[in-house]
Amino acid sequence: MTAPATTPTHALLDAHAGVLDEIRQALTTRSWYSRYPESPSPRVYGEAAAAEGVAAYEAHLGQPYAALSSQPTDGTFVGSEVSPYGPTLGVSYPALDVDAAIEAAKAAIPSWRDAGPQVRAAVCVEIVDRINKRSFELANAVMHTSGQPFVMSFQAGGPHAQDRAIEAVAAGLVEQERVPASVVWEKPGRDREGNPAPTRMQKDYRIVPRGIALVIGCNTFPTWNAYPGIFASLVTGNPVVVKPHPRAVLPLAISVEVAREVLVEAGFDAALVQLAAEADGQGLAKTLAERDDVAIIDYTGGPTFGAWLEETAGARGALVYTEKAGINSIVIDSTDNLKGMLGNLAFSLTLYSGQMCTAPQNLYLPADGIDTDEGHLSFDDFGDKLAGAVGRLTGDDAKAVELLG
Repeated sequence: MTAPATTPTHALLDAHAGVLDEIRQALTTRSWYSRYPESPSPRVYGEAAAAEGVAAYEAHLGQPYAALSSQPTDGTFVGSEVSPYGPTLGVSYPALDVDAAIEAAKAAIPSWRDAGPQVRAAVCVEIVDRINKRSFELANAVMHTSGQPFVMSFQAGGPHAQDRAIEAVAAGLVEQERVPASVVWEKPGRDREGNPAPTRMQKDYRIVPRGIALVIGCNTFPTWNAYPGIFASLVTGNPVVVKPHPRAVLPLAISVEVAREVLVEAGFDAALVQLAAEADGQGLAKTLAERDDVAIIDYTGGPTFGAWLEETAGARGALVYTEKAGINSIVIDSTDNLKGMLGNLAFSLTLYSGQMCTAPQNLYLPADGIDTDEGHLSFDDFGDKLAGAVGRLTGDDAKAVELLG
């Protein structure tokens, strides 16, 4: 029997109770759910949103990122971002004092842990909502660090990444709610006289955070790959140190700034989310990953360092989640829609210049060719047609730039 539990209270829980119900339902039913419109249309985000986003982005350039000056710092600044489109960003970030940051993160745990899953989830939703309001600023930051064209930067770096954050919040919330806060455990029994005398125990359960989470970001999709790890750890009670790729710091600096602002406004410690920027080649991710207090690591990047994390940090008991380079092969046996298949293959091969972890690298088909709705194609004929499909996608520079990134 589940015992009555204390109902958590917080202003943000009142504000976002409906959202929490929606995301619980979406996760349970596996139905489509998106909180943030993916179109950068002025009809959606407002006539001034695009211009304000550019202005906000440009305001960061050529100066220290002052909004993170409250973090523990060693007094120095780092930053080496150069836009793939040419300009040097010139943004410098306060270098984290690792020892002080670790202690600050540990000190922030108790009140965040005691807030409970629902309050943590509501605070996380508020963080993502606030990040969404800066989507045009983020889009410009992603564009000038990853090299993606604007629309891809807006969608993948903004609303799509934000939806991934909400997915992580939903999953973390639902898993924690599977464990009741309090139950009365009862085993039927009788006393020596044969009268009913059940054995009864009051059982109280507490969600216990694992410890500090380290999120190691990548250059190509800095927010899309980092948000799930950040918000999965945060909603489950763990403070997060965000270590961006040195060539794509600004998108995550903006995100961390927003998170810290919301946490403080909600009555929690800003040290629950900290940015660990580094100079190119410094190796800060390795330094942080070797710390015993780092209990969770979420990594996106190359296979060599990913394997090292799995072996080294995993050996000391840290939970290590890695997204490394994949081997994506396609076996082509036959088709009843040659034109459609060629179009899909060409799109997959060229999207973001084939740099995404989901990009196919190897195509296999029988040596004597394949049967199609347009007749039998030899091995060489198929290659020629695929090359033609790629050429049609990339032959127009104005269209190709939106696809290739």
